[in-house]
Amino acid sequence: MFNLANFPHKKATVLGGGKSGQAVARLLAEHGCEVLISDENTVSLAEPSANITLETGGHTEQVFLADFIVKSPGIFPGSAVLLKARELGIAVFSELEVALSFVPPNVQILAVTGTNGKTTTTTLLGKILEKKFLRENLGHTVSVCGNIGKPISMCVNHVKTGDALVIEVSSYQLEDSTYFHPHIAGLLNITPDHLDHHSGMKNYIAAKACIFKDQTKQDIAVLNAADGACAQLAEQIKSEIWAFSAQPKHWMKTDVFYDGDELIFSEGSHLRPPKLRGIHNIENAMAAALMALRAGATAQDVQAAFDDFHAMEHRIELVAVVRGVSYINDSKATNLDSTITALKSFEKEKNIWLILGGRDKGASYEVLLPYLKEHCRCVLSIGECMDKIEKELRGVFPIVRCTTLEKAVMYGAQHAQQGDVVLLSPACASFDQFKSFEHRGEIFKQLVKKLV
Repeated sequence: MFNLANFPHKKATVLGGGKSGQAVARLLAEHGCEVLISDENTVSLAEPSANITLETGGHTEQVFLADFIVKSPGIFPGSAVLLKARELGIAVFSELEVALSFVPPNVQILAVTGTNGKTTTTTLLGKILEKKFLRENLGHTVSVCGNIGKPISMCVNHVKTGDALVIEVSSYQLEDSTYFHPHIAGLLNITPDHLDHHSGMKNYIAAKACIFKDQTKQDIAVLNAADGACAQLAEQIKSEIWAFSAQPKHWMKTDVFYDGDELIFSEGSHLRPPKLRGIHNIENAMAAALMALRAGATAQDVQAAFDDFHAMEHRIELVAVVRGVSYINDSKATNLDSTITALKSFEKEKNIWLILGGRDKGASYEVLLPYLKEHCRCVLSIGECMDKIEKELRGVFPIVRCTTLEKAVMYGAQHAQQGDVVLLSPACASFDQFKSFEHRGEIFKQLVKKLV
């Protein structure tokens, strides 16, 4: 467990100069630390500080003069700099656990992870707790942060006793944390993703399971009962388990199910889900509701948040309808299961032109075939993994090699007919051609607006 008091010299190295790296560096500097940020790439300090030094273009020996190291999530766990740090006996912590060490007592910590649906669920959970605090009128607030885009280190100085922290956590953050104790933790689903980083599915599942490892019997775990991998983890969870399922078949007793119209809770509440496309969003709503109810929200708080909630940006987001063709931005689909989820949310008509590709994550695109045949006219391939996509799908399903997102949008505009859908749901990371999935989605929307 990280405790700054254990490091009297207060000398820290932060590996990675991105948003979370710089945020934790500022937090440590505010608490009297001398901090070195070390990044292999060229970055600049957003907010220069007298206590923060920046080195770029590679890691020097200065890295190892620290009392402890804070690792940014994107750095490969087997990288040479980390291996050497551990050989030298330098403690390595995550930004997640360092930031949370500065949270005052009696702050409720709720954490959400899963392969898909994290951002929607985390955001919705935050909205429900806002309704709770507004009703109670005691001056408490909720901060939504983590992998959702706002580093935890940017929030903790503003949190006070009685507040709530709602955190979206990735498998990268979880595997990096030696200690992480959320009072309420939700695991939405587990399907293949980040296999290149985790060196296989077994390690990926183990990373996700870390969200529960430091919980006690007084804590709450919320699980997807219809997900076999989630259900298997139930045997090793020490905390009290609450389960949800939107599927008729599930692996464990559920506390909420979906009757096709309403969410039916075991304690008797019947709630209308948010007006979002797809059964996956029913599951997201169930998870958020269970977590919020365990945190003290009422069914009325949940329903009020459900009624106000709208689709997240970059997640099956309608951008425009141009000459009868709908353009949908699902740039947040950075893995195969997300793309399958998006395709399943549409009617069973072969009217989708699917823009697919980017930086590969190690899984086979052949798993898409049943859904492509059911929903799509054609795949428009882009990015680094075009060759792999074409090797696995060519001869079985129509593919057009477009290379860039711009060319894919133009091809769709030229060939799609009234009633068709041009869907950006890439099933890949964005870092081959874009800064992030948000950047990829913004470029897609700009290209569509040019068509308008």
